[in-house]
Amino acid sequence: MKSLGRHVIVELWGCQNIDSLQAVEEAIRDAVAATNATLRDLQVFPWEPYNGVSGIAILSESHLSIHTWPELGYAAVDVFTCGEHTDPEAAIPVLRERFRPQRMEVMQVSRGMIVD
Repeated sequence: MKSLGRHVIVELWGCQNIDSLQAVEEAIRDAVAATNATLRDLQVFPWEPYNGVSGIAILSESHLSIHTWPELGYAAVDVFTCGEHTDPEAAIPVLRERFRPQRMEVMQVSRGMIVD
């Protein structure tokens, strides 16, 4: 069986820099580059009252999003890519380097399973 895409879900706990718009934007840009995807649009927004940040990159191959809860030291990341030329797991070392989590959980889901 083949799949149309791969969806990597990353849970990061005990993070640093997740209250910074600039840090989240740079992490997204670097993660997109690492996955070999094509960036179409990028939006990053602050949230009150906890200084959380949400960022989404629209990719030609799907999307990458980060949502942060600084008061909990937590960040939720989705990396969904389609195409043989992309590698969503390549975003993981970038996230580890940028946010320095104490704990990290990674799940991968194959999306759009095609039965031959």
